[in-house]
Amino acid sequence: ILIVVSGDSKIDNSKYKAEFHTKARMIPFEFVEEMIGHAVGGVCPFGVKDGVTIYLDTSLRKCQTIYPACGSSNSAVKLTLEQLEQATNFEKWVDVCKDV
Repeated sequence: ILIVVSGDSKIDNSKYKAEFHTKARMIPFEFVEEMIGHAVGGVCPFGVKDGVTIYLDTSLRKCQTIYPACGSSNSAVKLTLEQLEQATNFEKWVDVCKDV
């Protein structure tokens, strides 16, 4: 799965486990591009490989504008939350983060 979160948040393990009924774990660095379709630093919620389920975390709702990566480490796109919802094939909104 791919969870889009605000830049000043991180996964709260207890919230994650309550939502997904499993322990959270990161994809090993060397497998990110193979599994998601984008290299580390450029992972974005668009153009991901088939079978990757996208979730949007409620931590994004505190932002009027977001700048997700756009496939490479030196690119980003300016979006509103409504535009993000339209541009991604997200499954649902989840609340699995805590502020850092």
